[in-house]
Order: sequence, then C-alpha cells, then structure tokens
Amino acid sequence: MIFRPLLLFYMVGYIGFGTRRFQGRTGEAFSGMRVIAGKYRGRPLRSLRGEDIRPTSDRLRETLFNVLTAGNPQALESTVWLDLFAGTGAVGIEALSRGARQVYFAENSAAAAKLIERNLQSLGIEEGFRILHDDLSGVIWRLKREHVAADVVFLDPPYRMRKFYEDTLTALGESSLVWAMSLVIAEHEKKFDPGEEFGSLRRIRKLTQGNSSLSFYRIGGQPDLNKEL
Repeated sequence: MIFRPLLLFYMVGYIGFGTRRFQGRTGEAFSGMRVIAGKYRGRPLRSLRGEDIRPTSDRLRETLFNVLTAGNPQALESTVWLDLFAGTGAVGIEALSRGARQVYFAENSAAAAKLIERNLQSLGIEEGFRILHDDLSGVIWRLKREHVAADVVFLDPPYRMRKFYEDTLTALGESSLVWAMSLVIAEHEKKFDPGEEFGSLRRIRKLTQGNSSLSFYRIGGQPDLNKEL
C-alpha cells in the first residue's frame, strides 16, 4: 500500500488526555513486550511497574500491522504516524521499525513521556520521531501550525475513559483535515463499541482479539480495507 500525505486532524478543547493513566509508583522494567518485525525485530520494550498502564499487547499489535501491511513488508515505508495516548510507545516504535518516516508520540504523562524516550534510546533510534509531552489540544495546535500530514492516526485511551473515544472520533469526523485516505484506528474493549459513524468518518472494519478490539475509520468509509492495504 502507498499512503498519500494527508493533513492531520484537528481537535478543539480536548484537555489533559492521559493524565489519569499513570497513578501508582514510578519504576521502569522490561515487560515481556517486544518489537514484532522490521529493523528492531525481537528487541525488548520497557513498561512501568506499579502503574495504571495498558500497552497494546504483542498479539494485537501484530494483528494491527498484519492488516496494515497485508503481506507487503514495505507497505509502511515513508509514512507519517500520530500515536495518541502513546503510553510505552510500542505502536509508534513498531511503525518506525517497519520503515515509517516520522512518528509523533503524544502523551501527557511525564512518566510515560520519559519511558518512550528510554525505549527509543534502548533501540538506538535517534531520528524520525518527536515526543510531545502536552495535552491533546496543545499537541494538535503545534502540529497543525507545522502543517504535519498524518497517514495513520492511532488512539488508545484508557479503556475506562469511554467518553474520550466519542470526543476524539467526533472531532475527527467533523474535521476537514482528515482526508479520504487517512486511517484512524482506535483500540478499545471488546465489550465497548465506540460507534460506527462520526460525521463523515465511518468505520470500515472491526477486529477483535481476546478482550480488545480495533476499529478502523476513514472519511466516507470503505467496504473492504484489504482491497487497498
């Protein structure tokens, strides 16, 4: 698949995202998570001990990237990603490992932002990323000013904060800055459905593994994601 450069979505008034995601004592440790494929395949990633953090599992991450690449290892080369509620940074790091040109890690927690930095350092990644330690409105304001174009937007709010999904996807659906070829992907609980349609943004596919699901959205919808991927 070849992604076309597309403008990043804009959200207004969405403050303090992720601030309640990390509530315990700090302390980093290798968690058993690993990079699935690409340049850094098999390398371990740190998480936070005693923290309220739920990184995307290796299995679900593998499924996500299998869908996005559809058997083409070069499918994600030169793409631009926005990893919202980035947590450990595992999804964005996987994208970098598979050839993404730029990943913006957005996370409001200072502990998580530091963790992402440490994970990148442990892999020797020195370019092709930015860590944005800010609330979401601040992140979007900065990236919009810089005319950032995101090919993939991945959002993974804390599962218990269900309103975050509605607020985010509604803002995306009403925004003219999400174009037809942008993919917006939301990770959520299996028992929770964030919705089929948000303005012009429509769900094109839903995948479930265990207790987690991935919902894929695109402006105008698309009957079969894999026809393009």
